[in-house]
Amino acid sequence: MNTSTAILQVAMILIAARVFGELASYLHIPAVIGEIFAGVILGPSLIGYIQPEGLIQVLAEIGIILLLFQVGLETDIGELARSGYKSTIVAIGGFVLPFVACFALSRYAFGLDLLVSLMAAGTMTATSIGITMRTLTDLGRAQSREGRIVLGAAVLDDILGVLLLAILYDFMSSGSIDIAGAWRILLFMLAFFLVAPTVAKSISHVIRSREQNSDIPGMVPTTIVSMVLFLAWLSHELGIPELLGGFATGLALSRRFFLPFGVALQAQPEFSNRVQEQMKPIIQLFTPIFFATVGLSLDLSSLDWSSPFFWIFSTSMAVVAIATKIAGAFGLRESLARRAIVGMSMVPRGEVGLVFAELGRQTGLFDPQTFAAMVIVIAYSTIFTPVWLRHFYRRFGHLLEE
Repeated sequence: MNTSTAILQVAMILIAARVFGELASYLHIPAVIGEIFAGVILGPSLIGYIQPEGLIQVLAEIGIILLLFQVGLETDIGELARSGYKSTIVAIGGFVLPFVACFALSRYAFGLDLLVSLMAAGTMTATSIGITMRTLTDLGRAQSREGRIVLGAAVLDDILGVLLLAILYDFMSSGSIDIAGAWRILLFMLAFFLVAPTVAKSISHVIRSREQNSDIPGMVPTTIVSMVLFLAWLSHELGIPELLGGFATGLALSRRFFLPFGVALQAQPEFSNRVQEQMKPIIQLFTPIFFATVGLSLDLSSLDWSSPFFWIFSTSMAVVAIATKIAGAFGLRESLARRAIVGMSMVPRGEVGLVFAELGRQTGLFDPQTFAAMVIVIAYSTIFTPVWLRHFYRRFGHLLEE
């Protein structure tokens, strides 16, 4: 691919992702679905002009890393502490039940390989809290009792998802289930999450002090992106996904993060807000490329649409994944209506599930048929969650009064 072609392809991806993202939003569908659809149109499924390789793949990888940086940046550890055991029950139930049920379905009902089944199950554990919280905010319920439980559960869900992703990544790299390797990865992750945020937090103090004396604009986004990419490289060198470098950096710079072992660095909420505002345009530039690349990786024209496996597998996975997420909230000592709304709020997979699915495709675990089924299941849960939340509140909202 020559330079001019690459430039044109990046321009096409950005504009198509924006147009279809806006269209999806207008239709009250999460914008991420429109961005995936843009990739489907430009990729081998329809036009066939762009392939997810070379420069496009590199930009998509940066998009994933920055997406996890944003997840870490918006993670509020204090929210988990405030919501307490109720959020913990929802998070653990909504993590364990989908994983076990979807693994059993993939492995024993459909006969998929062990590693493929584990990755499929892992994909179904993720929760995209951004979609749910946007819907609850629009309905004026973000600060309600169920809204606080969901938000706290999402924090723990993100942490559990990152741990699972690292372990599955190690399994995929070695090509086998290695329990000793899993413990090694967990130890590496523990060390990484103790050291990396401390380093990031310390460097942020240097950036903050130097920014005030610099005559050149753009110090915050330049240095923060450099730090994110460096820690992503470091995590890869330690044998864990690059994504964790982005997540650790975002976590360190979040408003509510505290350093381990009482290492005292004064909280900087004003600086955290400035980082979030100045990084937002960069994140919004790169993450649509990642989602469009998911669509580019879907070759719908090569799928056997008459295959019973494809339809039965995707439909049954969707039913099990949705039902088990909802069931995860039924351990709460709350009214039936509140348990139901909390469970439904944890259903959407969205961008988090797509990170799992794309990693499965990149490592060769997911063949085109399985990858397409995973993306479709994620789309089911992502598109319909805002719809049924609105309907539930209209019908049963009176049962949720504080």
